[in-house]
Amino acid sequence: MGKVTGSLFKAHTLKNILGINEQQLKISRASSQLSSEKANSYNYVIVGAGSAGCVLANRLTEDPLSTVLLLEAGPKDTLLGSKRLMWKIHMPAALTYNLCDEKYNWYYHTTPQKHMDSRVMYWPRGRVWGGSSSLNAMVYIRGHAEDYNRWNREGAAGWDYEHCLPYFKKAQTHELGSNQYRGGNGPLHVSRGKTNHPLHQAFLEATQQAGYPFTDDMNGYQQEGFGWMDMTVHQGQRWSTASAYLRPAISRPNLSVAEKTLVTKILFQGTKCIGVEYVKNGQMKKVFANKEVILSGGAINSPQLLMLSGIGNADDLKKLGIPVVCHLPGVGQNLQDHLEVYVQQKCTKPITLYSAQKPLNMMMIGLEWLWKFTGEGATAHLESGGFIRSEPGVPHPDIQFHFLPSQVIDHGRVASTMEAYQVHVGPMRSTSVGWLKLKSTDPNDHPIIEPNYLSTERDIWEFRQCVKLAREIFAQKALEKFCGPEIQPGSHVQSDREIDAFIRQKADSAYHPSCTCKMGLPSDSTAVVDPQTKVIGVENLRVVDASIMPSVVSGNLNAPTIMIAEKAADIIKGLPSLQEKNVPVYKPKTLESQR
Repeated sequence: MGKVTGSLFKAHTLKNILGINEQQLKISRASSQLSSEKANSYNYVIVGAGSAGCVLANRLTEDPLSTVLLLEAGPKDTLLGSKRLMWKIHMPAALTYNLCDEKYNWYYHTTPQKHMDSRVMYWPRGRVWGGSSSLNAMVYIRGHAEDYNRWNREGAAGWDYEHCLPYFKKAQTHELGSNQYRGGNGPLHVSRGKTNHPLHQAFLEATQQAGYPFTDDMNGYQQEGFGWMDMTVHQGQRWSTASAYLRPAISRPNLSVAEKTLVTKILFQGTKCIGVEYVKNGQMKKVFANKEVILSGGAINSPQLLMLSGIGNADDLKKLGIPVVCHLPGVGQNLQDHLEVYVQQKCTKPITLYSAQKPLNMMMIGLEWLWKFTGEGATAHLESGGFIRSEPGVPHPDIQFHFLPSQVIDHGRVASTMEAYQVHVGPMRSTSVGWLKLKSTDPNDHPIIEPNYLSTERDIWEFRQCVKLAREIFAQKALEKFCGPEIQPGSHVQSDREIDAFIRQKADSAYHPSCTCKMGLPSDSTAVVDPQTKVIGVENLRVVDASIMPSVVSGNLNAPTIMIAEKAADIIKGLPSLQEKNVPVYKPKTLESQR
């Protein structure tokens, strides 16, 4: 009997001890999981080291107590720490190399465009440190003051011109110095072209002969008219956001950066965002954010990642078997872009960039740039341009021109064949709106991109105007001595029907996709983020990039995207918005005439 009781007692005690050990084991397992999560946890995780992500990484780590992890799908923009070894990115004149290279580029394509002879359109997007600011043509254009006042009316409360202008200035150091419109001590260096090419001079003279004003700063008081364009070029090198914002911050102990890292999913606890899942070197990993996850992947990647993670149109997500975290039907909708066409003229004098594109000359230009960052390699050559109104009654310019003393064929993928010059021209506020949707649940699959180009009569009419107004400028006296036969559209294209057919065959994206996660009031069922850039319906998640524009601005998108990130950084830090009231903006004397 005693033996039995003794062994029962032993068994009972053993069970207790084992139970305690099991509990301790559970506790220590949980705490080690917590500590490894803590080691793998940051205040902020930023997805995408592009035009917006680099700005945020810099500004959020200005506070030494804020820890930030910046994740980029592409590689670094330097080789062995050298820009010269990565000359294809940093030499301004080499820009077409990367526009056509999958190494630093997502290389997207649209669906066949039914209003453009079923053409599939090519959409390059940066996949490298600096994002598309490492691939673009370095044109620094802010858009018109009224674009931002329109955003405010469209529900992006507090994003009107007087609240946006100070952030354009905060970002910028203009080589001509600061004034009411220009910044003088920001990280983003902006300069004017130095070539003084006779064709740029002649083009500007021709625009004045056609009756348009000269504007000395299309980013300042007066956008309307023609003049010298600002460029994100500094000391002969491309000045991307990686150069302006990321490199100066990279040595901060509170900033970690990972490249070649594809974020595949946002992690949630209920509707609270807690981190992201990513793939690096073929391994799936998780990282946690104890404050916020910020998406800065751009107008294609940000909505794609939201949808992959269960935020989007619930019906579409269910069809793909994605568990719905939040039904937000606006994700991927409202896609807007700028289309443009090249009007090309043969040049009768051998002064275009045609000879510079011959192998020996290219080598000499490259060597000069590698040696001292000067010469023909130190500019993108898009040094003049302008903005005009398509017809009487239009309140501010809706057509943009970029002039180039050279010929571009197929995004620069085909070499120029003759001495020629061209103007890139296109409408700025097209009424055609598209969408993008997931093709599958595989994060490596590109989404279905449907820009729905030229789907309205208004857009077709505006493009016709673009060609007619460009031809009129090219026919002015100032260009007479250079003017050979028209290459494109060509003298055989005269009637409206012929011009429309030319547009369908030859217009291409100006690479300005935007508005797919539009900012608006939470009461707007099509809005994705609120005016604080927070994703509606979930916690601790923001989107900060060109996708949150409520509508596309009248100009190139890089400068506005940098401004958005500068302004969002202050919002995230809890600082009051900068504001500059009553800054004068040009209005035409009368809207009764087109010019």
